[in-house]
Amino acid sequence: MKPLKYHPTARREIKAAHAWYVRQSLQAADGFYEELLPALDRIQERPRLYPPHLYGTQRAVLDRYPFSIVYRELLSEIQIVAVAHAKRRPGYWAGRL
Repeated sequence: MKPLKYHPTARREIKAAHAWYVRQSLQAADGFYEELLPALDRIQERPRLYPPHLYGTQRAVLDRYPFSIVYRELLSEIQIVAVAHAKRRPGYWAGRL
């Protein structure tokens, strides 16, 4: 199994989303992590599970929260490129590749 490696901005996106949900509701914030973390586990266990996306990436769409995990499988790791809100401009993260 390849390790997950996070782009620094992807980590900040996760923290910012969680912080936003904390301000709304602790239950919503917990729910965000309860959906995000298993999705990251699935990506690590089966990186080809999710369909191709933009610029040679793949994307896992969360069910209950308006976010997608954008990633790409490299030779020795799986790079988490972005945790993108559905309302942001598609491909805004392309410069991270």
